[in-house]
Amino acid sequence: MKKISGGKYRKAKKKKLYEKTNVARKTMLGPKKIRTLRTKGGKEKQILLAIDKAYVFDKETKKGKVVKINSVIKTPSNRYLKNVLMKGSIIDSELGKAKVTNRPGQEGNVFAVLIKE
Repeated sequence: MKKISGGKYRKAKKKKLYEKTNVARKTMLGPKKIRTLRTKGGKEKQILLAIDKAYVFDKETKKGKVVKINSVIKTPSNRYLKNVLMKGSIIDSELGKAKVTNRPGQEGNVFAVLIKE
């Protein structure tokens, strides 16, 4: 943008490293692929780029099981995303339809709850 006088607006300062954001990474359906990022305080965060298994919990039997993900049926937060795992995504697993309850890209795993049909 320009000032009324015709001069340019200049930023007062550049962003510091801790103010910058990371590139958005979408967790895809496929063989497991993890990347490790350094975070504040020297800690590490597991970034999940792709996975083909999920920990599915059945509320009726109160038991969980690691099962293969067949496909992503839909992602309510964005209908244009195909085969992308996000919180709230409905997946088709070996046990049936399940809803993803965590944020896979932030945690490094996929946790889901079985949906009654």
